[in-house]
Amino acid sequence: MNPKLLSVLLAYPDDALLEEVPELRAAAATLPRGERRALEPVLDALEATPLSELRRGYVETFDFDRRCGLHLTYHVHGDRRQRGLELVRLKRRYAEAGVPLEGSELPDYLPVMLEFAALRPAEGHEVLTAFRGVLELIRAALHDRGSLHAGVLDALCAALPQPTAAQVREMQRLAEEGPPAELVGLDPLGVQAPAEVGA
Repeated sequence: MNPKLLSVLLAYPDDALLEEVPELRAAAATLPRGERRALEPVLDALEATPLSELRRGYVETFDFDRRCGLHLTYHVHGDRRQRGLELVRLKRRYAEAGVPLEGSELPDYLPVMLEFAALRPAEGHEVLTAFRGVLELIRAALHDRGSLHAGVLDALCAALPQPTAAQVREMQRLAEEGPPAELVGLDPLGVQAPAEVGA
């Protein structure tokens, strides 16, 4: 797995991303066959699709479809207090690994997790594996939409262990029920209450 490559491919499309496609192809060529084949359609779409269309598709997918949201704890906890606790734990884990979270993104944002995995492979792999069921859920939602980004999740899931029985049960429950809807302020926990994904 190349977490940095996957993080870049999940970024909002811009001219710089499109200019990097040849380098991204070269990085993908070094991956195991299954991961490489999953990313080829993603790279092809980046080359063949107008930037305005890529941007529109990105926003419609990740900003307006809750099922595809890249903030992983949201899928499990919604905006309940438990999510705030999980965000604090993740932020602390990054700091303890020597990679304190910088910038405005929350620690459960998948590209942030992938960046962490690029810097601390063992710890990052463990964090991503803990969210294996949620990643599978997002992957299925991206395939349902026919999103070009489905291949990024295919490559990521191919590089991680198969979901455990408990994760499969959680995935099935979340697919049926969706995230909890209760909204609870998170400020007392030292975490800003995040905007609802897809709002």
